[in-house]
Amino acid sequence: MPRTFWSGAISFGLVSIPIRVASATENHSIQFHQYHLEDMGRVRVRKICDLEDREIPQSEIGKGYEYAKDQVVAISDADLRELPLPTAKAIEIQAFVPLESIKPIRIAEGYYLVPDGQVAAKPYKLLRQALDRSSKVAIAKYAWSGRERLGLLRLRDDAIVLHAMRWPDEIRDPAAVDPPHETVSEEEIEGALALMESMSRDNLDGPEFEDTYTDALAKIIESKREDKPLPEAPEPEQPGKVLDLMAALTESVQQAKASRGEDADVHEIPKKKTARKQPAKKTAAKKTAARRSRSA
Repeated sequence: MPRTFWSGAISFGLVSIPIRVASATENHSIQFHQYHLEDMGRVRVRKICDLEDREIPQSEIGKGYEYAKDQVVAISDADLRELPLPTAKAIEIQAFVPLESIKPIRIAEGYYLVPDGQVAAKPYKLLRQALDRSSKVAIAKYAWSGRERLGLLRLRDDAIVLHAMRWPDEIRDPAAVDPPHETVSEEEIEGALALMESMSRDNLDGPEFEDTYTDALAKIIESKREDKPLPEAPEPEQPGKVLDLMAALTESVQQAKASRGEDADVHEIPKKKTARKQPAKKTAAKKTAARRSRSA
């Protein structure tokens, strides 16, 4: 069972569901520390008081807000728990909306909401089944770690998951990155759709969706520990300069089909349409007829 880092309740109208909150994700990446390379002594960060010029133990460290240059207001965890907000002790559901109405960029990290005790079992299951039946998600407000946030409640199997949400003013305008304003032809769009079709999958199962970086890093660590030569790195493919976008799309479709070892049922990339030129004799004949009609 993951560690509980917050407890309170889900407020659902007049229904209150006692819950505990645990992280829904975990990190499996290899962690590094800092070392003095000359003697491999561990380099540590020590917390020094500016006024006393000495290292301070964690028990003497707390939060503070610099109200003025020489005035700091100490804020304890107990103060934060007693905020004059209903969301300080409860995850308050505000509305139910279709998931499609939420922009994915606003959805952040996820947490499991665990029923706290037998008294919470029935209302927890009621909310879970109601969410499942409605095909909607719940939007709630809650306050953790000194700030109030919006949250999205959705289902994952039999568990209710809370996703933190970013406030609208936390999302930058896409214009800030100056998206390109190039135009593409209909044939190029059809070519891109054909490539997407050839790369389509029903799920994310397969070796191409596994973490190969951590495995490669573990091999390097093992080689250095045993004083063996490092594994040879494969030569990266150098992307060529795209001179003909349609040709690049066509070749990409062929490569995608070959990598899957099957003849995928994809749409053929349409060839560029070229305007037909009329034969020179017919054109000359038309011009002669036009001159005669004007002289008549």
